[in-house]
Amino acid sequence: MSSDLQEQAKRHLWMHFTRMGSYENGAEVPVIVRGEGCYVYDENGKRYLDGLSALYCVNIGHGRAELGEAAARQAAELGFYTNWSYAHPRSIELAVRIAGLTPGNLNRVFFTSGGSESVESAWKLAKAYHAARGEGARHKLISRKLAYHGTSMGALTATGLTALRTPFEPLTPGGTHVPNTNSYRWQEDRDPLWAADAIEEAIVFAGPETVAAVILEPVQNGGGCFVPQDGYFQRVREICDRHGVLLISDEVICSWGRLGHWFGCERFGYEPDMITTAKGITSAYAPLGAVIAGDHIAEPFLHGKAIFNHGFTFGGHPIACATALANIDVIENEGLCERVLQNEERLREMLESLRDLPIVGDVRGAGYFQAIELVKDQETKETFSAQESEELLRGFLSGELYRRGLICRTDDRGDPIVQLSPPLIAGEEQFEEIESILRPVLSEASERVSTWATTAGRTDFAASMRR
Repeated sequence: MSSDLQEQAKRHLWMHFTRMGSYENGAEVPVIVRGEGCYVYDENGKRYLDGLSALYCVNIGHGRAELGEAAARQAAELGFYTNWSYAHPRSIELAVRIAGLTPGNLNRVFFTSGGSESVESAWKLAKAYHAARGEGARHKLISRKLAYHGTSMGALTATGLTALRTPFEPLTPGGTHVPNTNSYRWQEDRDPLWAADAIEEAIVFAGPETVAAVILEPVQNGGGCFVPQDGYFQRVREICDRHGVLLISDEVICSWGRLGHWFGCERFGYEPDMITTAKGITSAYAPLGAVIAGDHIAEPFLHGKAIFNHGFTFGGHPIACATALANIDVIENEGLCERVLQNEERLREMLESLRDLPIVGDVRGAGYFQAIELVKDQETKETFSAQESEELLRGFLSGELYRRGLICRTDDRGDPIVQLSPPLIAGEEQFEEIESILRPVLSEASERVSTWATTAGRTDFAASMRR
């Protein structure tokens, strides 16, 4: 069966964000066939600790039969009906449940099929909201450099990663990018709220009457778990209010317990006008997303012939909604938000203990969403060249961590990082297992990097990494 799956995958399956040429010389496609708790198993029966929750989304862990049972019950009752001019019980029930968990007046739930659709919908809603109030010139969206907000054309405009954007230009017009909150790369004497103030500068420069919204993640994924400075979001909220600009909290990753709260904005004490969510809403057992909007955002569309002229066929699918309701039950009944808050210090202490390795430059994040930034020199914070990063991450670290049984993320869309986002059910046993793999692999990587400086002309460093 193994060889058949490999052959079929290579012949017919076009994987996402994947260099397909990586498999043309006999390398095997990682085929995951089963999951249980914090672990998954490949086609050969090998077990891996899923330190990334698949893609920051299997929050309650793998193999939760109760979610499948909820989906099966719904399929037997009503497999599908649309939310276009109709409703069904599960979408109503889930909207009510979500409204009961969100802070403030975020009581209106517009369902989508996933994260990019949620971001796309929030931007469209921001523009439609302003237009309904007689400010149709407000169309621009401000986001942060290195931030990832999705890959559909509008969401890609918000995304601040050049390599993802340029192949598909021209993008939806109106995007502006401002500095992020990566204080590890700041000058020491910098005002801690300068990145927040940069948002106001961008609004003023663009013309406040043309800016629809600011979209920010509570903890920024792209670049490696950038956390906000104390008071950052309060300052941004003040700026948005001063200029009549909406604040969108992109919580496709940061909601449903990932940061120890139902929603990441709660962790940092701010109330946005909209929340975008997906991933953990069903723990990825079914595709579902949502825009959660304040009552004031919905109000212009609730009278007469007004309409938010937008939607998706599968937004709020009955089976996905039933799955989400069962997922929320698990998070609530097992106290998973509280579990994250209780255990995050131990997870962080374990990662901080790796600072004795010369290659570890910074450790940052919140809750079960953490990253290690890798450097050539701890004292100077010198980073790697593009070629060095390629060899470090793809030539060694990524494959070696997987070979030793740990699934995490090695990425260099900013500076090189190792990112961890385990299921919310993970605890001390999993933290120890992560360390038992991370420490020797990063130690070996550090030793290999140290040889680059003594390699004449740096011509052999790639070979040294692959040894």
